[in-house]
Amino acid sequence: MGREHHARLPRPRARFRGATGAALFALLLLALAAVPAGAGADGASGDGLLGDGSRGNGFRSDSFRKEAARAVRAHERARARVDRLRESDASPTEVKDAERRRKAVRAGLWDLLWATGRNSGDPVAVDPSGQDSRCPFGDRSRPPERRAHPWTAPTRRYWLSAGYAAKGSRWAHRHTGQDFAVDSGTPVYAVGAGTVRATTCGDGFGNQVVVRHRDGYFTQYAHLSRIDVRKGGRVTAGQRIGLSGSTGNVTGPHLHFEVRITPYVGSAVPPLPWLRRKDVEVTGAPALP
Repeated sequence: MGREHHARLPRPRARFRGATGAALFALLLLALAAVPAGAGADGASGDGLLGDGSRGNGFRSDSFRKEAARAVRAHERARARVDRLRESDASPTEVKDAERRRKAVRAGLWDLLWATGRNSGDPVAVDPSGQDSRCPFGDRSRPPERRAHPWTAPTRRYWLSAGYAAKGSRWAHRHTGQDFAVDSGTPVYAVGAGTVRATTCGDGFGNQVVVRHRDGYFTQYAHLSRIDVRKGGRVTAGQRIGLSGSTGNVTGPHLHFEVRITPYVGSAVPPLPWLRRKDVEVTGAPALP
């Protein structure tokens, strides 16, 4: 698939005021109404749950959180419909129309979460390069010499701990990713080719990297002890992006791995089904919610 370009809505003001929020929600709900019902082919209905390893990144309004979660589910239904149409050799016009609807849902969600991130001080929204925060950068890594598969697991020699949507006192709402329990200093790899969207530090995610992939999704790698890539750089599957650690809101060393529709908190989807769609199987059973 070619590189996907995000259709931007006009940027809201940094202060997310009521009138602006109402207008953006109206656009989002119009897009939601156009999305056909039906679960994704993999049976996973991503809740897009807000909340993570970070108390500071939670959203203040339950209604806002629920609307964002609704948009995430709508996007995943729309994405599944596009996939089905392509697999069934539907007409190019029908596929293009379905893809346009999917992008409309994502555009509305993107701008809502960007505005909220700016207002709450999310580093991915306000300092995506990590330069102002003086994040711990190592030497830039090099792509692996040879990679047989275009997708891979984000680390090695792990066991799966807290899973997606797990409940716990450490999270403001529910867990938004999959934790890979590893020793501190374990190499962390980009799961696929893409462009580094953010390299940040200083919040509950600690040192983190966010990568945008060619299919339009983003992956997040958090609680790192060191970052070995830079914002704007290109990475390939299996390229080291940093080392695992215990920075941010954690109880021990591990890798927090998320898959998102946008770069921002609030757009996460279940990561293991997403990896399975890329023919990547991770071993070990995730912890129960």
